[in-house]
Amino acid sequence: MSEPIRVFSVDDQPLIREGIAALVNEEPDMRMIAQASSGCEAIQEFRQHRPDVTLMDVRLPDISGIEAMIAIHREFPDARIVMLTTFGGDREIRDALVAGAHGYILKDIPPEELAGVIRRVHDGKKQIPADVAARLAEHMSDEPLSERELTVLERVAEGRRNREIAALLNISEETVKGHVKHIMEKLDAHDRTQAVAIAVRRGIIRL
Repeated sequence: MSEPIRVFSVDDQPLIREGIAALVNEEPDMRMIAQASSGCEAIQEFRQHRPDVTLMDVRLPDISGIEAMIAIHREFPDARIVMLTTFGGDREIRDALVAGAHGYILKDIPPEELAGVIRRVHDGKKQIPADVAARLAEHMSDEPLSERELTVLERVAEGRRNREIAALLNISEETVKGHVKHIMEKLDAHDRTQAVAIAVRRGIIRL
């Protein structure tokens, strides 16, 4: 009898963590060895327990799950981490995979499929369900927003007018207008409100 797969769960919602733990512990070949509710706690608990497979939420109360994963990989390059989240924006999927995630799955995955993902990741395989891959592929050819455009969009999302944004960023109002125009073109948005809504849905910015 081989040793059970040692699983670590990171999620800020206790009910979600307990549900995942119950599912994992029902499987004969795996067990939940630790849980964490924040990114910083995840890094500390990983050091202590060295799990075989980690299930990490993308959005955590301190640092993001992607940032926590990057920090863990610096110390433990072979760490096998799966992002398990309710957020399926293509920007977050792409960032997670580029940062080294072994999988990206949504929380509405059937329980028996989650157990299968854990087993396959433990065996060294990567797991990206077809629906997640489709979301990623949909915007693969899109021109990304520049860092300045992201900054402007975040200020727009705060409800600030062009004049306020110009003053904050120490640029001209005409420059801000130009950035907003390019943002709407890149996101295929008809107005500022729609641009913000699209960016939030795709995980480009967070409110």
